[in-house]
Amino acid sequence: MFFQITSFLLDVAAGLLGGACLLRLYMQLQRIPFGNPVGRFVFALTNWIVLPLRKVLPAYRRWDLSSLIAAWLFELAQYGLLALMIGRGAAAVPLLAAFGLVRLVISGVTGLVIVYAILSWVNADSPMADVIERLAAPLLRPLRRLIPLVGGLDLSPLALLVALQVLAIVVANLQDALLR
Repeated sequence: MFFQITSFLLDVAAGLLGGACLLRLYMQLQRIPFGNPVGRFVFALTNWIVLPLRKVLPAYRRWDLSSLIAAWLFELAQYGLLALMIGRGAAAVPLLAAFGLVRLVISGVTGLVIVYAILSWVNADSPMADVIERLAAPLLRPLRRLIPLVGGLDLSPLALLVALQVLAIVVANLQDALLR
């Protein structure tokens, strides 16, 4: 029971902090200003680790490598602590952290698409709706070209959610196969 509780709490902490680092990276890639509530929240959660890493890891073109490495470090810390608790598996921790980072990206995009869909139905005029729409639009654009509107409804978010779930299954099976 103690291990399950600790594992859950580490997963929440690594997911929140690592997800914020990945969101920072994605917002910079999309050139979305950080003066909005989402950007300020991301800065508040990540500045303490990203800014020192930036002194060592400069950006590569538009890719903020310090944010990416910070997210991986959170996953590494999570799996490293869990490996210490069970007393084995330390050699696989970097690989587990890489898979954890991929799962975090999939979960983050899934959450983004769900929030985008809800805001588009409920409150399209909220201050966050513009930021969420700018983050989700590049992900949905390719699907919108393929999937026509059905009765005036955009089914591209649903199609992306299905694709993300399939990708999550593939990643989980690939992780299991590599770690055996």
